[in-house]
Amino acid sequence: MPLNRRDVLAASLALAACSPDPALAQAARSAMPTGPLLTRKIPATGEALPAVGLGTWQAFDIGRGGDWDQAREGVSAFVQGGGKVVDSSPMYGRAEDAVGAIAAELGVRSKLFLATKVWTRGRDAGIAQMEASFAKLRTEVIDLMQVHNLLDLDTHMATLRDWKAAGRLRYIGATHYTESAYPALEAAMRRHPFDVIQINASVAEREAEARILPLAQELGMGVIVNRPFAGGDLFARVRRLPLPPWAGEIGCTSWAQILLKYVLAHPAVTCAIPGTRNPRHIADNLGAATGPLPDAAQRARILEAVRGA
Repeated sequence: MPLNRRDVLAASLALAACSPDPALAQAARSAMPTGPLLTRKIPATGEALPAVGLGTWQAFDIGRGGDWDQAREGVSAFVQGGGKVVDSSPMYGRAEDAVGAIAAELGVRSKLFLATKVWTRGRDAGIAQMEASFAKLRTEVIDLMQVHNLLDLDTHMATLRDWKAAGRLRYIGATHYTESAYPALEAAMRRHPFDVIQINASVAEREAEARILPLAQELGMGVIVNRPFAGGDLFARVRRLPLPPWAGEIGCTSWAQILLKYVLAHPAVTCAIPGTRNPRHIADNLGAATGPLPDAAQRARILEAVRGA
């Protein structure tokens, strides 16, 4: 990858400032995986999900215009490529509303696994916020509701359990994104019947591999991985590196796929959710859910290459 993804994204946004670019759309379609995507099962039910999803932090905090058109093309490319899990939050500004509106425009709600979060204090405030999420996402059932960053966890979990029993929520869980919260998350995992937890993990942020991922396996919880590119910082480290000759051994054609496959190779991981609205990046990311995953020796090789960058 000769450029930082953020640089490429900025360039593509400039191209899309007035209207969608057919050439970009075609490029995304031509890069789309042609075979079935790797799936992982949610332990609680055995439901299989594609192992690469779509995060919406920052990327979907948008209004109508060029950004919207690009996001619409991105969601279309995501669904056409076999993607399913879309993760959002009230914390992400207008992202829930954008996801709901675009899914309705494209008629793809039934093809998506919609995950969002509650991020406030107090029972009544939590209920109000979650009701707003239903309205913004334009859905009667939310596939996964998570307590964002463990905020007022015990209060919200009572509501989540009730709503799951009533059929309004299919799965419930909790999230965090930093190692400093791992002790609190571990305690919460032992205290509450989460179906899924969401945590950061990447080549640059490996602490979850030693603590959170084994516990999730022990307790039978699915794992969604946020920050698989360490917030984009990993691209700044590898952008000047040529694609290593061993990339083909694990079916990778980009550094993004190598970095994602490092994460997906851990058996506890259900799905990784790189955040973007760029259709070319979405197609590239989905490619990580095809072909072989790295074994222990190949994961060590990935670590060595990134550390040396």
